[in-house]
Amino acid sequence: MSIAVTRATFDQVMVPNYSPVEFIPVKGLGSRVWDQQGNEYIDFAGGIAVNSLGHCHPELVATLTEQGNKLWHLSNVFTNEPALQLATRLTELTFAERVFLCNSGAEANEAAFKLARKYATDHFGADKYEIISCKNSFHGRTVFTVNVGGQPKYSEGFGPNPTGITHVEFNSIEALKEAISDKTCAVVIEPVQGEGGVLPADKAYLEAARELCNQHNALLIFDEVQTGVGRCGTLYAYQAYGVTPDILSSAKGLGGGFPVGAILTTEAIAKSLGVGTHGTTYGGNPLASAVAGKVVEIVSRPEVLEGVRARHDRFVAGLNAINAKYHVFKAVRGMGLLIGCVLADEYAGRARDFLKAAEKQKLMVLVAGMNVVRLAPSLVIEDKDIDEGLARLDAAIAELVSAR
Repeated sequence: MSIAVTRATFDQVMVPNYSPVEFIPVKGLGSRVWDQQGNEYIDFAGGIAVNSLGHCHPELVATLTEQGNKLWHLSNVFTNEPALQLATRLTELTFAERVFLCNSGAEANEAAFKLARKYATDHFGADKYEIISCKNSFHGRTVFTVNVGGQPKYSEGFGPNPTGITHVEFNSIEALKEAISDKTCAVVIEPVQGEGGVLPADKAYLEAARELCNQHNALLIFDEVQTGVGRCGTLYAYQAYGVTPDILSSAKGLGGGFPVGAILTTEAIAKSLGVGTHGTTYGGNPLASAVAGKVVEIVSRPEVLEGVRARHDRFVAGLNAINAKYHVFKAVRGMGLLIGCVLADEYAGRARDFLKAAEKQKLMVLVAGMNVVRLAPSLVIEDKDIDEGLARLDAAIAELVSAR
């Protein structure tokens, strides 16, 4: 039975931890979305870097339909072909020799942090458990991952907090040198801080982190939940930097909109997650694995990755042209199709106003904190949609500026 719902229904029946915009999307195709009233929107948000191939990509729809007519779920008492095919493909395309499949970025990071501590305990003893993370980072919403993340606002009120976690300045080699010790089991870094403002890491910083981890027998973890699966112009961002982690977490774009997550690691490290040490009911189910396998196949095509880099240039040129007219951004930064527009000082703290202004012009964008407008569109967004979306952003900013 179908139930008629409106935006007001959210306030009546949902837990109030979200504050969604006023319209309800009901249909999507490519980088276009339609709401209940039939209004058409350009999607520059991509489900927060999730819809890597846009909405209802025909190859993904076909894959999901085919698998849906075969096998949905088994549990990890059994294995299944799509999961094994996905894991095989990920090991072929990356540094990894072993894969753990789960359902989300938070789950992937939780598994990564547990694995790091277990590996350290197995090889060096129980005192080697400290994790170093970066200030302003974000690694998920579980109690463990939200505390590893370097934004206290997300962990306040959920104490007592886990111990053994230290936060250092992002991109500061000296801060990392001062913090790391032989008690450190892992250093976790986002190659591009997403929620923290779309701030790319310096190559020298990641190289130094790799060397320091080697010196102190610590594992280097890259959180590529947001940067992975083509988002930055290579399959994973570590490949663009030329710095290889010991553990990599992946999610968001991996399923192209279907919930899935993974950690990638080496055979030697993976041995610490022996039978019974960790698990997940839904992780690696046939539906998610089949869709993710198709996403990886498509995104890893050279023309798609090359297209990401070309689209980045088109976006940046368009954003710079808008900024030359209105002077609302102090910087446009990011990698590939993870782009952050840093607001000028006179607009500080008003990122959500830009989101609302864009909504009025039928454009979907994101924020990253209070001072950055974030764009994370489909990796295969058409040029005409980029241009139309930028025109709508121009109109939104013109109206916002005129209202000052």
